[in-house]
Amino acid sequence: MTAQQQSALIPRRRSAPEQPPAPSRLRARAAAFTVWYLRLIALVNIVAVVSVPFRREVDEHNTGRIYASHTAHRFHAHHAGDYFTPYLATAGLVSAALAIFLSLVMRRRKRAAWTVNMVLAGPLFVLYAVALTQSPFRGHVFNWGSALLTGLFVAALLIGRREFEAVGDPSNPKLALAVGAGGMLVSGAIGTLLVGATNKLHGATLFDKVAYTLLRGISVGPLADRVDAVQAPRWVDVIVNIMVAATFCLVLYVFFRSPRGRDLLGAEDEERLRALLDRHGERDSLGYFVLRRDKAVIWSPTGKAAVAYRVVGGVTLASGDPIGDPEAWPGAIDAWLAEARRHAWTPAVMGASEEAGTIYARHGLDALELGDEAIVDVADFTLEGRAMRVVRQAHNRVRRAGYTVSMRRHADIPDDEMATLVERADQWRDGATERGFSMALGRLGDPGDGNCVMLECRDGEGELRALLSFVPWGEHGLSLDLMRRDRDGENGLMEFMVVELLLRAKELDVQRVSLNFAMFRAVFERGARLGAGPVLRLWRSILTFFSRWWQIESLYRANAKYRPVWEPRFLLFEKTADLPRIGIASACAEGFLTPPRLPKFRRRQPAAGVRQQADSAAGAGAA
Repeated sequence: MTAQQQSALIPRRRSAPEQPPAPSRLRARAAAFTVWYLRLIALVNIVAVVSVPFRREVDEHNTGRIYASHTAHRFHAHHAGDYFTPYLATAGLVSAALAIFLSLVMRRRKRAAWTVNMVLAGPLFVLYAVALTQSPFRGHVFNWGSALLTGLFVAALLIGRREFEAVGDPSNPKLALAVGAGGMLVSGAIGTLLVGATNKLHGATLFDKVAYTLLRGISVGPLADRVDAVQAPRWVDVIVNIMVAATFCLVLYVFFRSPRGRDLLGAEDEERLRALLDRHGERDSLGYFVLRRDKAVIWSPTGKAAVAYRVVGGVTLASGDPIGDPEAWPGAIDAWLAEARRHAWTPAVMGASEEAGTIYARHGLDALELGDEAIVDVADFTLEGRAMRVVRQAHNRVRRAGYTVSMRRHADIPDDEMATLVERADQWRDGATERGFSMALGRLGDPGDGNCVMLECRDGEGELRALLSFVPWGEHGLSLDLMRRDRDGENGLMEFMVVELLLRAKELDVQRVSLNFAMFRAVFERGARLGAGPVLRLWRSILTFFSRWWQIESLYRANAKYRPVWEPRFLLFEKTADLPRIGIASACAEGFLTPPRLPKFRRRQPAAGVRQQADSAAGAGAA
């Protein structure tokens, strides 16, 4: 390879971001204090909403708005105007929602969240300090405590400033403004109509009803009682507050959501990845799946390794092992983790091998065994023996029924025949969603996948009944990508096709075949053994129950009949608390969960013979 070719392999973009400086203990504690303060305030607000005595005791009339003169404005009983509460402490669901959201995004070290808190809390603290110089306010110990708590929060923000470096999406503010305007219009209109229909007093104008609705949206306390012409039932106040709080939550979600990771796999990155697969593709049976075009890729500084990932729900999901030279894997992993920190994404790896999992663990990730990959060594496979009796009988039965299997590379299939195969595969798909992410290519018939292998099963009359497609695993291996069959075909077609491939693999110079992934295989295998403990038996029973809806146990048994070598695969994660979020993001990426989306206009169908990328990529990137 020439020096010019070697330099071309070094990526000119998406290299590792600069590593942030090591955080000091004081800055880290200050940042943690802001998070816990917001959590506590959210709890106080919720308790104040549901507790009438507490709500009457803590009056939030003038949070954030204190007048210089005590006589400038009259409040309700107990001289409530003489008191002010700590930052965000109001008896309302809106302030509770704001505190909860800010605590979440502050925990993820979002720069925008720090800015919002500083803009709100900084001037408020100055206002409190000025108010304490006046006699109506400085005589109450509660006010000094409120000012002290607000001041401590502002001080913690200033000390921990360098901890909050995660960037947001530039489009978030405009979209949040549009969502807020539309949401307030809808919730305000519904609330005004509800207040007007249940008002116990007469003579209220439209302005009175709108003002009451807006004030009730802020708080269910005495704040709206100043509208003398309106007296609505308590349940109306709560409903209005909940509607406004829901709108506010949606606005916060849009404003603080993480960037969606739009830089998906381009032609330049794909060319570099294919070059790495040519040299190192033998290492990982899932390596070819990095070529999914709904993934992004980030490179090591040397360009000798890369991590492929997709951002789903604020989780950056890497799939399989890093691609390339193992010596360069740490550089690619560092780059991926640095980008995750910069965007406040939660890092996770799906389907990593034990070798890659060990390296990921050195970078601070923990491991959880997901299951095992079934790999069959062609040289060791045979239909002889009692253990293979069921497979042998199924194979002979289908063969006697007149079924035959043809095998050829995708590049050897004419375009018109490939278009027919793609059409039939779509017809036989179970559901409208193309499933797969870490162990599926998500397309069929693409010109760039000419080295993939297609198995076609036809009945005695020559009618196509089933398809299997495999992607290359180095020079002498195959990994299962797609399985489709006609429901009216003979039972056992898939077993028949897999056996035919294993028996005739030498025709394609194939030495090993990776079949389906069996999730929690060890649980099913060990849980059925004599002497299995009660916890293991209970875990196996739970998985067996859920296997009625998801193919968990059936995939294990379907793979086990070929007597494969089991290779463990791992889920890598940073914090145990992130596992539920990672699980949801993984289910969305694999196509098992489909987030609701607005309807799209009908698009033109793709050209014949080319399978477009799965629609599941469109759901990526929520906060």
